[in-house]
Amino acid sequence: MAVMGLPRKLLGEGEHVEVQVRTHAKKLIPAALLFILLAAAVGFGCALVPADMTPIGQYVVIVVGLVLWIWWCLVPFLRWRTTTYTITNRRVITRTGIVAKTGTDLPLVRVNDVSYDRSLTDRILGCGTLRIQTAGENGTVVLDDVPEVRRVHLIMTELLFGEVADDHQSRATW
Repeated sequence: MAVMGLPRKLLGEGEHVEVQVRTHAKKLIPAALLFILLAAAVGFGCALVPADMTPIGQYVVIVVGLVLWIWWCLVPFLRWRTTTYTITNRRVITRTGIVAKTGTDLPLVRVNDVSYDRSLTDRILGCGTLRIQTAGENGTVVLDDVPEVRRVHLIMTELLFGEVADDHQSRATW
């Protein structure tokens, strides 16, 4: 999956991106199901409008459907699209936000431990939750729905503790 790269001007001298991902597409499943149900409901609603109220009644059904589509489908998609996790050779960077942007930077020198969790669904879909234990007052930073979490965990472990026995092919963006 191609993710827009972090602008070079936001990286320090000698810093480079190891991994950049956005949250797993499983976040879009509820929105996709709602879209299908909403499309069926709008079609059914337009068909039920009495003949003496057409086309105004149909326009009202369509406008209500459009508002619900924005709220239930478009906003979750934009939230997914604008949430990224970037790991450089010096820090972990999270960015999120549609209009109001939020970002956090966690220097790797503050990281004590990295672990991951994968439920059965996560294992089937190829994602998981990355837990980063820090020395700061925040304690644990949790990155939800990280695609290929085992690979990201391996890269983080290599960056923090040196090379490990299990080799990986690429540190590119998925």
